[in-house]
Amino acid sequence: MTEIANPIKEIPIVNDLKEKREVLWINPDYQKKAQFPLGQADIFDAEARFERFAPYFMTAFPETITNKGILESPLTSINKMKKAITNYDDYDLTGNLYLKEDNQLPISGSIKSRGGIYEVLKIAETIAINSGKLAYLDSYDILYNSEFKELFSHYGISVGSTGNLGLSIGIVAAKLGFKVTVHMSQEAKSWKKQLLREKGVEVIEYSGSFTTAIDAGRQKAALDPKMYFIDDEGSYDLFLGYATAAIRLQKQLKDQKIVINQDHPLFVYLPAGVGGSPSGVTFGLKLLFGSNVHTIFAEPTHIPSVLLGMATGLNEKISVYDLGLDGKTEADGLAVGRPSRIAGKMMKTLLLGISTFNDNRILAYTTQLKDTEGIKVEPSATAGFAALHQSQSYLNQHYPMKNATHIVWATGGMLVPDTEYEEVYQRGKAVIQNGS
Repeated sequence: MTEIANPIKEIPIVNDLKEKREVLWINPDYQKKAQFPLGQADIFDAEARFERFAPYFMTAFPETITNKGILESPLTSINKMKKAITNYDDYDLTGNLYLKEDNQLPISGSIKSRGGIYEVLKIAETIAINSGKLAYLDSYDILYNSEFKELFSHYGISVGSTGNLGLSIGIVAAKLGFKVTVHMSQEAKSWKKQLLREKGVEVIEYSGSFTTAIDAGRQKAALDPKMYFIDDEGSYDLFLGYATAAIRLQKQLKDQKIVINQDHPLFVYLPAGVGGSPSGVTFGLKLLFGSNVHTIFAEPTHIPSVLLGMATGLNEKISVYDLGLDGKTEADGLAVGRPSRIAGKMMKTLLLGISTFNDNRILAYTTQLKDTEGIKVEPSATAGFAALHQSQSYLNQHYPMKNATHIVWATGGMLVPDTEYEEVYQRGKAVIQNGS
Protein backbone atom coordinates (compact mmCIF):
# COMPACT_ATOMS: atom_id res chain seq x y z
CA MET A 1 0.00 0.00 0.00
CA THR A 2 3.00 2.37 0.26
CA GLU A 3 2.83 3.18 -3.45
CA ILE A 4 -0.74 4.46 -3.25
CA ALA A 5 -0.73 5.92 0.27
CA ASN A 6 -0.12 9.49 -0.87
CA PRO A 7 -2.78 9.52 -3.64
CA ILE A 8 -5.39 8.20 -1.22
CA LYS A 9 -4.44 10.80 1.35
CA GLU A 10 -4.01 13.80 -0.92
CA ILE A 11 -6.74 13.43 -3.58
CA PRO A 12 -10.24 13.95 -2.16
CA ILE A 13 -12.09 12.07 -4.92
CA VAL A 14 -10.18 8.88 -4.09
CA ASN A 15 -11.92 8.77 -0.73
CA ASP A 16 -15.26 9.20 -2.53
CA LEU A 17 -14.37 6.19 -4.65
CA LYS A 18 -13.40 4.21 -1.59
CA GLU A 19 -16.80 4.98 -0.09
CA LYS A 20 -18.54 3.94 -3.35
CA ARG A 21 -20.14 7.35 -3.89
CA GLU A 22 -21.53 8.48 -7.24
CA VAL A 23 -19.23 11.22 -8.49
CA LEU A 24 -18.36 13.28 -11.54
CA TRP A 25 -14.63 13.80 -11.98
CA ILE A 26 -13.55 16.56 -14.35
CA ASN A 27 -10.14 16.05 -15.90
CA PRO A 28 -7.84 18.95 -14.91
CA ASP A 29 -5.61 18.32 -17.95
CA TYR A 30 -8.44 18.37 -20.49
CA GLN A 31 -7.56 19.97 -23.85
CA LYS A 32 -3.97 20.76 -22.92
CA LYS A 33 -1.44 20.27 -25.73
CA ALA A 34 -0.01 16.77 -26.06
CA GLN A 35 1.74 14.45 -28.50
CA PHE A 36 0.51 10.96 -29.32
CA PRO A 37 2.14 7.83 -30.76
CA LEU A 38 -0.76 7.43 -33.21
CA GLY A 39 -2.39 9.77 -35.69
CA GLN A 40 -5.12 10.11 -38.28
CA ALA A 41 -3.16 8.07 -40.84
CA ASP A 42 -3.18 5.08 -38.46
CA ILE A 43 -6.96 5.23 -38.12
CA PHE A 44 -7.48 5.40 -41.88
CA ASP A 45 -5.08 2.47 -42.31
CA ALA A 46 -7.25 0.47 -39.92
CA GLU A 47 -10.39 1.49 -41.79
CA ALA A 48 -8.82 0.38 -45.09
CA ARG A 49 -8.09 -3.03 -43.58
CA PHE A 50 -11.73 -3.42 -42.53
CA GLU A 51 -12.74 -2.57 -46.09
CA ARG A 52 -10.32 -5.15 -47.55
CA PHE A 53 -11.96 -7.80 -45.40
CA ALA A 54 -15.52 -6.84 -46.40
CA PRO A 55 -15.73 -9.55 -49.12
CA TYR A 56 -14.63 -12.15 -46.57
CA PHE A 57 -17.31 -11.10 -44.11
CA MET A 58 -20.03 -11.28 -46.75
CA THR A 59 -18.97 -14.88 -47.48
CA ALA A 60 -18.28 -16.10 -43.94
CA PHE A 61 -21.01 -14.12 -42.14
CA PRO A 62 -24.03 -13.64 -44.44
CA GLU A 63 -25.66 -11.27 -41.94
CA THR A 64 -23.12 -8.67 -43.06
CA ILE A 65 -24.27 -8.69 -46.70
CA THR A 66 -26.87 -5.95 -46.18
CA ASN A 67 -24.09 -3.53 -45.22
CA LYS A 68 -21.67 -4.83 -47.89
CA GLY A 69 -19.44 -6.54 -45.34
CA ILE A 70 -18.80 -3.43 -43.26
CA LEU A 71 -19.36 -3.92 -39.53
CA GLU A 72 -21.34 -0.90 -38.39
CA SER A 73 -24.28 0.06 -36.17
CA PRO A 74 -27.13 2.59 -36.44
CA LEU A 75 -27.24 6.05 -34.92
CA THR A 76 -30.79 6.35 -33.58
CA SER A 77 -32.78 9.30 -32.27
CA ILE A 78 -34.36 8.31 -28.93
CA ASN A 79 -36.83 11.06 -27.99
CA LYS A 80 -39.06 8.75 -25.96
CA MET A 81 -36.12 7.57 -23.89
CA LYS A 82 -35.03 11.17 -23.41
CA LYS A 83 -38.38 12.00 -21.86
CA ALA A 84 -38.38 8.87 -19.67
CA ILE A 85 -34.91 9.30 -18.21
CA THR A 86 -35.18 13.02 -17.56
CA ASN A 87 -38.45 12.40 -15.71
CA TYR A 88 -36.93 9.47 -13.81
CA ASP A 89 -33.74 11.29 -12.80
CA ASP A 90 -35.44 14.71 -12.55
CA TYR A 91 -33.24 16.90 -14.72
CA ASP A 92 -33.48 18.88 -17.95
CA LEU A 93 -31.58 17.87 -21.06
CA THR A 94 -30.99 20.59 -23.63
CA GLY A 95 -30.29 19.37 -27.16
CA ASN A 96 -31.01 16.17 -29.07
CA LEU A 97 -30.35 12.67 -27.76
CA TYR A 98 -29.15 9.72 -29.87
CA LEU A 99 -28.13 6.14 -29.22
CA LYS A 100 -25.12 4.61 -31.00
CA GLU A 101 -26.37 1.06 -31.22
CA ASP A 102 -23.23 -1.04 -31.03
CA ASN A 103 -25.54 -3.62 -29.49
CA GLN A 104 -26.48 -4.24 -33.14
CA LEU A 105 -22.94 -4.64 -34.49
CA PRO A 106 -22.81 -7.83 -36.57
CA ILE A 107 -21.19 -11.05 -35.33
CA SER A 108 -20.75 -10.31 -31.61
CA GLY A 109 -23.34 -7.61 -30.96
CA SER A 110 -21.00 -5.37 -29.01
CA ILE A 111 -18.47 -2.57 -29.36
CA LYS A 112 -15.77 -5.24 -29.04
CA SER A 113 -16.52 -6.18 -32.66
CA ARG A 114 -14.56 -3.06 -33.57
CA GLY A 115 -11.32 -3.65 -31.69
CA GLY A 116 -11.31 -7.40 -31.12
CA ILE A 117 -12.23 -8.36 -34.66
CA TYR A 118 -9.86 -5.76 -36.09
CA GLU A 119 -6.83 -7.22 -34.33
CA VAL A 120 -7.77 -10.73 -35.49
CA LEU A 121 -7.98 -9.43 -39.07
CA LYS A 122 -4.57 -7.81 -38.83
CA ILE A 123 -3.01 -11.02 -37.51
CA ALA A 124 -4.68 -13.11 -40.23
CA GLU A 125 -3.68 -10.71 -42.99
CA THR A 126 -0.04 -10.65 -41.84
CA ILE A 127 0.19 -14.44 -41.77
CA ALA A 128 -1.53 -14.82 -45.15
CA ILE A 129 0.60 -12.15 -46.86
CA ASN A 130 3.83 -13.57 -45.43
CA SER A 131 2.86 -17.05 -46.63
CA GLY A 132 2.64 -15.80 -50.21
CA LYS A 133 -0.94 -17.05 -50.53
CA LEU A 134 -2.55 -13.59 -50.33
CA ALA A 135 -1.87 -10.31 -52.11
CA TYR A 136 -3.26 -6.99 -50.91
CA LEU A 137 -5.24 -6.53 -54.14
CA ASP A 138 -6.87 -9.97 -53.94
CA SER A 139 -10.53 -10.21 -53.08
CA TYR A 140 -10.31 -11.30 -49.46
CA ASP A 141 -13.20 -13.73 -49.77
CA ILE A 142 -10.53 -16.27 -50.75
CA LEU A 143 -9.63 -16.39 -47.05
CA TYR A 144 -12.73 -18.53 -46.60
CA ASN A 145 -11.10 -21.29 -48.67
CA SER A 146 -9.80 -24.45 -47.03
CA GLU A 147 -6.15 -23.70 -47.80
CA PHE A 148 -6.30 -20.63 -45.57
CA LYS A 149 -8.13 -22.45 -42.80
CA GLU A 150 -5.36 -25.04 -42.91
CA LEU A 151 -2.74 -22.27 -42.81
CA PHE A 152 -4.32 -20.54 -39.82
CA SER A 153 -4.80 -23.85 -37.98
CA HIS A 154 -1.06 -23.85 -37.24
CA TYR A 155 -1.46 -20.66 -35.21
CA GLY A 156 -3.31 -19.75 -32.04
CA ILE A 157 -5.02 -16.62 -30.77
CA SER A 158 -5.74 -16.08 -27.09
CA VAL A 159 -7.25 -13.30 -24.99
CA GLY A 160 -8.29 -12.53 -21.44
CA SER A 161 -11.87 -11.28 -21.38
CA THR A 162 -14.87 -10.52 -19.21
CA GLY A 163 -17.04 -11.73 -22.08
CA ASN A 164 -17.71 -9.51 -25.08
CA LEU A 165 -14.11 -9.16 -26.25
CA GLY A 166 -13.75 -12.92 -26.03
CA LEU A 167 -16.91 -13.37 -28.08
CA SER A 168 -15.80 -11.06 -30.88
CA ILE A 169 -12.31 -12.53 -31.08
CA GLY A 170 -13.42 -16.12 -30.56
CA ILE A 171 -16.17 -16.18 -33.18
CA VAL A 172 -14.10 -14.61 -35.98
CA ALA A 173 -10.77 -16.28 -35.19
CA ALA A 174 -12.37 -19.72 -34.98
CA LYS A 175 -14.18 -19.15 -38.27
CA LEU A 176 -10.87 -18.26 -39.93
CA GLY A 177 -9.37 -21.50 -38.61
CA PHE A 178 -7.22 -20.39 -35.68
CA LYS A 179 -6.95 -22.35 -32.45
CA VAL A 180 -8.60 -19.96 -30.02
CA THR A 181 -8.33 -19.76 -26.23
CA VAL A 182 -10.27 -17.32 -24.07
CA HIS A 183 -9.22 -16.86 -20.44
CA MET A 184 -12.14 -15.76 -18.24
CA SER A 185 -12.96 -15.37 -14.57
CA GLN A 186 -15.50 -17.82 -13.17
CA GLU A 187 -17.83 -14.88 -12.51
CA ALA A 188 -18.16 -14.06 -16.23
CA LYS A 189 -21.58 -14.77 -17.72
CA SER A 190 -22.16 -18.50 -18.24
CA TRP A 191 -24.00 -18.00 -21.52
CA LYS A 192 -21.00 -16.21 -23.00
CA LYS A 193 -18.71 -19.10 -22.08
CA GLN A 194 -21.18 -21.60 -23.51
CA LEU A 195 -21.53 -19.72 -26.80
CA LEU A 196 -17.76 -19.60 -27.20
CA ARG A 197 -17.47 -23.33 -26.60
CA GLU A 198 -20.17 -23.95 -29.18
CA LYS A 199 -18.02 -22.02 -31.69
CA GLY A 200 -15.07 -24.34 -31.05
CA VAL A 201 -13.24 -22.01 -28.66
CA GLU A 202 -11.37 -23.30 -25.61
CA VAL A 203 -12.52 -21.39 -22.52
CA ILE A 204 -10.30 -21.53 -19.43
CA GLU A 205 -11.87 -20.29 -16.22
CA TYR A 206 -10.09 -18.80 -13.20
CA SER A 207 -11.14 -18.10 -9.66
CA GLY A 208 -10.49 -14.45 -8.95
CA SER A 209 -10.83 -11.32 -11.07
CA PHE A 210 -10.36 -10.42 -14.71
CA THR A 211 -6.79 -9.42 -13.84
CA THR A 212 -6.04 -13.00 -12.80
CA ALA A 213 -7.40 -14.33 -16.10
CA ILE A 214 -5.57 -11.88 -18.34
CA ASP A 215 -2.27 -12.32 -16.51
CA ALA A 216 -2.52 -16.10 -16.80
CA GLY A 217 -3.41 -15.87 -20.49
CA ARG A 218 -0.49 -13.57 -21.19
CA GLN A 219 1.94 -15.92 -19.45
CA LYS A 220 0.70 -19.03 -21.26
CA ALA A 221 0.80 -17.35 -24.67
CA ALA A 222 4.41 -16.29 -24.10
CA LEU A 223 5.40 -19.97 -24.05
CA ASP A 224 4.13 -20.61 -27.60
CA PRO A 225 5.82 -18.72 -30.49
CA LYS A 226 2.79 -19.35 -32.72
CA MET A 227 0.29 -18.05 -30.18
CA TYR A 228 -0.85 -14.43 -30.59
CA PHE A 229 -2.08 -12.87 -27.36
CA ILE A 230 -4.52 -9.99 -27.81
CA ASP A 231 -3.83 -7.80 -24.81
CA ASP A 232 -6.84 -5.81 -23.65
CA GLU A 233 -4.60 -3.90 -21.25
CA GLY A 234 -2.11 -2.66 -23.80
CA SER A 235 -2.89 -3.25 -27.49
CA TYR A 236 -2.67 -0.36 -29.94
CA ASP A 237 -4.30 -2.53 -32.61
CA LEU A 238 -7.39 -2.94 -30.44
CA PHE A 239 -7.28 0.81 -29.82
CA LEU A 240 -7.19 1.62 -33.55
CA GLY A 241 -10.05 -0.76 -34.30
CA TYR A 242 -12.21 1.17 -31.85
CA ALA A 243 -10.99 4.50 -33.24
CA THR A 244 -12.41 3.72 -36.71
CA ALA A 245 -15.86 4.23 -35.19
CA ALA A 246 -15.23 7.97 -35.42
CA ILE A 247 -14.91 7.83 -39.22
CA ARG A 248 -18.20 5.98 -39.49
CA LEU A 249 -19.95 8.27 -37.02
CA GLN A 250 -18.80 11.35 -38.93
CA LYS A 251 -20.60 10.02 -42.02
CA GLN A 252 -23.74 9.14 -40.05
CA LEU A 253 -23.90 12.63 -38.56
CA LYS A 254 -23.51 14.17 -42.01
CA ASP A 255 -26.18 11.91 -43.50
CA GLN A 256 -28.63 12.85 -40.75
CA LYS A 257 -27.78 16.54 -41.22
CA ILE A 258 -26.49 16.85 -37.66
CA VAL A 259 -24.14 19.82 -37.57
CA ILE A 260 -21.10 19.71 -35.27
CA ASN A 261 -19.21 22.96 -34.70
CA GLN A 262 -18.41 25.45 -31.95
CA ASP A 263 -22.05 26.46 -31.55
CA HIS A 264 -23.31 22.89 -32.02
CA PRO A 265 -21.12 20.79 -29.69
CA LEU A 266 -21.15 17.00 -29.56
CA PHE A 267 -21.18 15.15 -26.23
CA VAL A 268 -20.55 11.41 -26.16
CA TYR A 269 -21.11 9.17 -23.12
CA LEU A 270 -19.31 5.81 -23.01
CA PRO A 271 -19.09 2.92 -20.53
CA ALA A 272 -15.55 2.11 -19.42
CA GLY A 273 -14.14 -1.18 -18.18
CA VAL A 274 -10.45 -1.56 -18.91
CA GLY A 275 -10.84 1.68 -20.87
CA GLY A 276 -9.58 0.59 -24.28
CA SER A 277 -12.76 0.81 -26.33
CA PRO A 278 -14.04 4.21 -25.06
CA SER A 279 -10.52 5.63 -25.28
CA GLY A 280 -10.15 4.47 -28.88
CA VAL A 281 -13.49 6.00 -29.82
CA THR A 282 -12.57 9.23 -28.03
CA PHE A 283 -9.19 9.43 -29.76
CA GLY A 284 -10.82 9.08 -33.17
CA LEU A 285 -13.50 11.63 -32.39
CA LYS A 286 -11.03 14.20 -31.10
CA LEU A 287 -8.90 13.83 -34.24
CA LEU A 288 -11.94 14.43 -36.47
CA PHE A 289 -13.94 16.98 -34.45
CA GLY A 290 -11.29 18.59 -32.25
CA SER A 291 -12.58 20.93 -29.53
CA ASN A 292 -16.17 20.53 -30.74
CA VAL A 293 -16.55 17.04 -29.25
CA HIS A 294 -16.38 16.10 -25.57
CA THR A 295 -16.54 12.59 -24.10
CA ILE A 296 -17.41 11.39 -20.62
CA PHE A 297 -16.85 7.84 -19.38
CA ALA A 298 -19.10 5.97 -16.94
CA GLU A 299 -17.97 3.34 -14.42
CA PRO A 300 -19.63 1.36 -11.60
CA THR A 301 -19.10 2.70 -8.08
CA HIS A 302 -17.74 -0.70 -7.04
CA ILE A 303 -15.04 -0.85 -9.75
CA PRO A 304 -14.06 2.61 -11.11
CA SER A 305 -10.65 1.55 -12.45
CA VAL A 306 -10.05 4.19 -15.14
CA LEU A 307 -11.15 7.04 -12.88
CA LEU A 308 -8.89 5.84 -10.07
CA GLY A 309 -5.95 5.48 -12.43
CA MET A 310 -6.38 8.89 -14.04
CA ALA A 311 -7.22 10.82 -10.85
CA THR A 312 -4.12 9.50 -9.10
CA GLY A 313 -1.92 9.62 -12.18
CA LEU A 314 -0.91 6.02 -11.49
CA ASN A 315 -3.02 4.59 -14.33
CA GLU A 316 -2.44 0.81 -14.59
CA LYS A 317 -0.18 0.82 -11.51
CA ILE A 318 -3.17 1.05 -9.18
CA SER A 319 -6.18 -1.25 -8.81
CA VAL A 320 -9.59 -0.69 -7.24
CA TYR A 321 -8.81 -3.65 -5.02
CA ASP A 322 -6.07 -1.52 -3.45
CA LEU A 323 -8.91 0.63 -2.06
CA GLY A 324 -10.69 -2.38 -0.61
CA LEU A 325 -13.48 -2.26 -3.21
CA ASP A 326 -15.13 -5.58 -4.03
CA GLY A 327 -15.43 -5.08 -7.81
CA LYS A 328 -18.96 -6.50 -7.92
CA THR A 329 -21.34 -5.07 -10.52
CA GLU A 330 -24.23 -5.98 -12.79
CA ALA A 331 -22.16 -4.42 -15.58
CA ASP A 332 -20.05 -7.54 -16.15
CA GLY A 333 -18.33 -5.99 -19.17
CA LEU A 334 -17.02 -3.20 -16.93
CA ALA A 335 -15.77 -5.47 -14.14
CA VAL A 336 -12.09 -4.70 -14.59
CA GLY A 337 -10.06 -3.71 -11.55
CA ARG A 338 -7.01 -2.24 -13.28
CA PRO A 339 -7.16 0.05 -16.32
CA SER A 340 -5.43 -0.35 -19.65
CA ARG A 341 -1.79 0.66 -19.93
CA ILE A 342 -2.87 2.85 -22.84
CA ALA A 343 -6.16 4.42 -21.73
CA GLY A 344 -5.01 6.83 -19.05
CA LYS A 345 -2.00 8.03 -21.00
CA MET A 346 -3.93 8.61 -24.24
CA MET A 347 -6.88 10.20 -22.43
CA LYS A 348 -4.80 12.52 -20.23
CA THR A 349 -5.70 15.56 -22.34
CA LEU A 350 -8.54 14.18 -24.50
CA LEU A 351 -11.16 13.06 -21.96
CA LEU A 352 -13.48 15.62 -20.35
CA GLY A 353 -14.40 13.51 -17.35
CA ILE A 354 -15.60 10.28 -15.76
CA SER A 355 -18.73 9.59 -13.71
CA THR A 356 -19.61 6.67 -11.47
CA PHE A 357 -23.02 5.04 -10.96
CA ASN A 358 -24.74 2.52 -8.74
CA ASP A 359 -26.11 -0.60 -10.40
CA ASN A 360 -29.78 0.23 -9.86
CA ARG A 361 -29.43 2.99 -12.43
CA ILE A 362 -28.34 0.72 -15.25
CA LEU A 363 -31.01 -1.85 -14.40
CA ALA A 364 -33.66 0.88 -14.62
CA TYR A 365 -32.23 2.30 -17.87
CA THR A 366 -32.17 -1.17 -19.45
CA THR A 367 -35.88 -1.56 -18.78
CA GLN A 368 -36.72 1.99 -19.85
CA LEU A 369 -34.89 1.62 -23.15
CA LYS A 370 -36.92 -1.46 -23.97
CA ASP A 371 -40.21 0.10 -22.89
CA THR A 372 -39.71 3.41 -24.72
CA GLU A 373 -37.75 2.53 -27.85
CA GLY A 374 -38.04 -1.26 -28.08
CA ILE A 375 -34.25 -1.59 -27.90
CA LYS A 376 -32.65 -4.57 -26.14
CA VAL A 377 -29.25 -4.06 -24.52
CA GLU A 378 -27.32 -5.52 -21.60
CA PRO A 379 -27.08 -3.42 -18.41
CA SER A 380 -23.48 -2.27 -18.95
CA ALA A 381 -24.54 -0.80 -22.31
CA THR A 382 -26.76 1.75 -20.57
CA ALA A 383 -23.99 3.21 -18.38
CA GLY A 384 -23.75 6.23 -20.66
CA PHE A 385 -27.18 7.35 -19.51
CA ALA A 386 -25.78 7.65 -15.97
CA ALA A 387 -22.96 9.85 -17.26
CA LEU A 388 -25.51 11.90 -19.19
CA HIS A 389 -27.51 12.53 -16.03
CA GLN A 390 -24.56 13.32 -13.78
CA SER A 391 -22.80 15.68 -16.16
CA GLN A 392 -25.57 18.05 -17.23
CA SER A 393 -25.23 20.52 -14.38
CA TYR A 394 -21.53 20.94 -15.14
CA LEU A 395 -21.99 21.07 -18.92
CA ASN A 396 -24.73 23.69 -18.69
CA GLN A 397 -22.31 25.95 -16.83
CA HIS A 398 -19.39 25.55 -19.23
CA TYR A 399 -20.69 24.89 -22.77
CA PRO A 400 -23.27 26.30 -25.22
CA MET A 401 -25.95 23.63 -24.83
CA LYS A 402 -28.84 25.09 -26.84
CA ASN A 403 -27.87 23.22 -30.02
CA ALA A 404 -25.99 20.34 -28.43
CA THR A 405 -26.02 16.77 -29.71
CA HIS A 406 -25.79 14.00 -27.11
CA ILE A 407 -24.84 10.42 -28.02
CA VAL A 408 -25.06 7.58 -25.52
CA TRP A 409 -22.94 4.67 -26.74
CA ALA A 410 -24.79 1.36 -26.26
CA THR A 411 -21.96 -1.12 -26.12
CA GLY A 412 -23.60 -4.55 -26.29
CA GLY A 413 -26.53 -6.86 -25.81
CA MET A 414 -27.68 -8.42 -29.10
CA LEU A 415 -26.57 -11.93 -28.15
CA VAL A 416 -27.99 -11.95 -24.60
CA PRO A 417 -30.36 -14.95 -24.30
CA ASP A 418 -34.02 -13.99 -23.94
CA THR A 419 -34.35 -15.70 -20.54
CA GLU A 420 -31.32 -13.82 -19.19
CA TYR A 421 -32.57 -10.53 -20.61
CA GLU A 422 -36.07 -11.02 -19.16
CA GLU A 423 -34.63 -11.52 -15.68
CA VAL A 424 -32.68 -8.26 -15.96
CA TYR A 425 -35.70 -6.46 -17.43
CA GLN A 426 -37.90 -7.48 -14.49
CA ARG A 427 -35.28 -6.39 -11.98
CA GLY A 428 -35.10 -3.02 -13.68
CA LYS A 429 -38.88 -2.76 -13.56
CA ALA A 430 -38.77 -3.38 -9.81
CA VAL A 431 -36.16 -0.65 -9.36
CA ILE A 432 -38.35 1.84 -11.25
CA GLN A 433 -41.48 0.90 -9.30
CA ASN A 434 -39.67 1.18 -5.97
CA GLY A 435 -38.21 4.54 -6.97
CA SER A 436 -34.71 3.47 -6.00
